[in-house]
Amino acid sequence: MRKQILNFLAFMVVGLALINCANRGTPNGGERDRTPPVITRTSPENYSTDFDAKEIRIYFDEYIKITNLQKNLIISPPMDPQPEITPLGSASKFITIKIYDTLSPNTTYAFNFGESIVDNNEDNPYPFYRYVFSTGDYIDSLSVGGSVRDALSRNPDEFVTVMLYEIDSTFTDSVIYQRKPNYVTNTSDSTSTFNIQNVKEGKYLMVALKDENNDYIFQQKTDKIGFVADEVELPTDTTFTIELFKELIDYKALSPRQIGGQKIAFGYEGSYEEMKIEILENIPDDFENRVIKAKDKDSLYYFFKPKLEADSLSFVVRHPKSVDSFVVRRKDQFKDSLKLSNIQTGVIGLDQPFEIEGNVPLVNFNKDFATLLDKDSVVVDFETKLDTLKNRYQISFKKKEDNNYQMRLLPGAITDFFGNVNDTLNYALNTRTADDYGNLRLTIQNAVYPIIVQLVDAQETVAMEKYATESGFVEFNNINPSKYFIRVINDTNGNGIYDPGNYLSKRQSEKVTYYPSELDVRASWYYTEQFTMKQ
Repeated sequence: MRKQILNFLAFMVVGLALINCANRGTPNGGERDRTPPVITRTSPENYSTDFDAKEIRIYFDEYIKITNLQKNLIISPPMDPQPEITPLGSASKFITIKIYDTLSPNTTYAFNFGESIVDNNEDNPYPFYRYVFSTGDYIDSLSVGGSVRDALSRNPDEFVTVMLYEIDSTFTDSVIYQRKPNYVTNTSDSTSTFNIQNVKEGKYLMVALKDENNDYIFQQKTDKIGFVADEVELPTDTTFTIELFKELIDYKALSPRQIGGQKIAFGYEGSYEEMKIEILENIPDDFENRVIKAKDKDSLYYFFKPKLEADSLSFVVRHPKSVDSFVVRRKDQFKDSLKLSNIQTGVIGLDQPFEIEGNVPLVNFNKDFATLLDKDSVVVDFETKLDTLKNRYQISFKKKEDNNYQMRLLPGAITDFFGNVNDTLNYALNTRTADDYGNLRLTIQNAVYPIIVQLVDAQETVAMEKYATESGFVEFNNINPSKYFIRVINDTNGNGIYDPGNYLSKRQSEKVTYYPSELDVRASWYYTEQFTMKQ
């Protein structure tokens, strides 16, 4: 009996030991460590002056790692080449910064790590650590701040770079295209505000970039830009607001190329609207050409007839900003066959034309070969209008609510530039009732005319647009039920479109104002809203 008791006690001791081992290190063993790492020392010391070291070490009381360094780290002024910072992808009790750039004399440098430094076990961040030093005998201590907003959109971009360029005897406006700034910081992902610290006294150009290449150099094709028009003189108590915009790309003609038997693509950058294409060859008396805009490319398609047998064709492309000469090597290729496609399918708006576009220039619409019938098989009259650049026929007719329409185009209804005609085509369309739509009457007060009034969706795609040249109300009818924002653009130059700013011209974007709340348009509802503009 005694032996059995001893065996039982021994079994219990072993079991308790195993349970204790099993519980060791479980989530229930205590609260999660939320203490960030602590810096024990730095070499050289933070805020050192007369700095001439090539390596910096920052020591911690526990193992740390660096995460999202490219996203978080800001070095001001920027260094070129970039310093080497370790550890990356591993844990260590210290951070090493190896400097390869030749540092400028009498300059204060700052490494802002954001929240990239975290402890190895729980990822607790050491928040917004800054290592600062000066190559001179004192630390610059001035600062300047503000906010960044988008000139056209409701929401600003995240991680916008804000830069200061010192205005000295070597300064020119082209500095943003040529070299990195004297001081730099970023807005964060949660706020559009910025603060540039450790700046010396002086006069500066302040520029903001949505810097897609992360090189602190303005690239017009990819970057958004904003700027403070006047010099920024430090010290100052002024808080600055910078509006970010995407410049219109400067015009440039690109080398043309033959892409069809009698079709040449003339590529371009910027605006095509004032491009004029002229052929320089000896051409027959019956020579003709047509130009249409490529649908999804920055190109104009130049079609010509009759076929020219020369090995190459010479052209001049004229534009108010340049005159360019090109030679296109000719090769035998097949001509494009006519293909037609309809823009609208299914439901069509009561105020919307029906549109048909082609891939070869369209030249004629013969109504004798076209029929439009409603749901009662009653013939509906229509009118056509050709948009030559878009190469699209607009077919307008008076629509009735809750109706069906059938359009039939027999061969010969549409003729293209080369004399080709369409095959038999049938299109089915239908309209909704007026009660399926919403309507809005908007009274705008305190506006500076002319203005462009737009309804935009959550992605800021324009759903409807009106132009107003004098006070009164603006009316939107037959609005598809959805949620919209009202956007008002001050059309300062009266050209009917929104014009962004331009840095070299020192021109800010046209003023854009949003109605303060989202508008929930519902079917059969009629809204009246008043919008008082702030000057």
